[in-house]
Amino acid sequence: MNYQNILVTIANNIATITINRPTKLNALNSDTINDLNKAFKLLGKNKEINVIILTGSGEKAFVAGADISEFASFSIEEGAQLATDGQEKLFDLIENGKTPVIAAINGFALGGGLELAMACHFRIASENAKMGLPETSLGLIPGYGGTQRLPQLIGKGRAMELILTAGMIDATTAKDYGLVNHVVPQADLLDFCNGIAIKIMKNSPYAIGKAIKAINSNFKEGKNGYETEIKSFGKCFGTHDFKEGTTAFLEKRKAVFTGK
Repeated sequence: MNYQNILVTIANNIATITINRPTKLNALNSDTINDLNKAFKLLGKNKEINVIILTGSGEKAFVAGADISEFASFSIEEGAQLATDGQEKLFDLIENGKTPVIAAINGFALGGGLELAMACHFRIASENAKMGLPETSLGLIPGYGGTQRLPQLIGKGRAMELILTAGMIDATTAKDYGLVNHVVPQADLLDFCNGIAIKIMKNSPYAIGKAIKAINSNFKEGKNGYETEIKSFGKCFGTHDFKEGTTAFLEKRKAVFTGK
């Protein structure tokens, strides 16, 4: 499939999506969100794709925010619809997908860019990365899930300070806060993410999908994470992957999983 603002490459069962608007510091606009929606839906259905890595083009930015020129004149209703559409089309789609998504933060991740990274299942940052939610400096609040996911990841107090001051933190601070898992030199970022992807791919795709669902349910209103875990745990017993995994363990060999 051809995309206007993203590049998709596939190698060794790992898909890499690169947001490709370097002259705009990869800022999110409606076309880019639509491209990402199509790509994540397509890759999510592809049984040959076990992990997705999301990054930005160039050496300056992952995504430096939303494209403000698109919504500067919006009404109240249009603003609410903008947030609704974005969350449904992209941010919730990524978070709730069965295929693990790693955000490779290669530079600025601000506003919608940080919200996009937070929707991924975890984050790896390059040493030059800078992160923040500067929306209050524009008379806005984060609208793509930032007020919800940031407190979940770094705690209410730190999230309050970061959002209310419209501040920006460096990669080391982001790691200290628990916002990113690792910080590596920029030149090593994609190789490092691929290394983690390879570790993930040694395990059952079916179990990984159920684990993502169970972990996410703990943070969703009206959901009981323990109940989701119990049901998902039980369903694993009816799969080929469970039979293969346990048999391989007992036979002291490597398991060959099929995701079924």
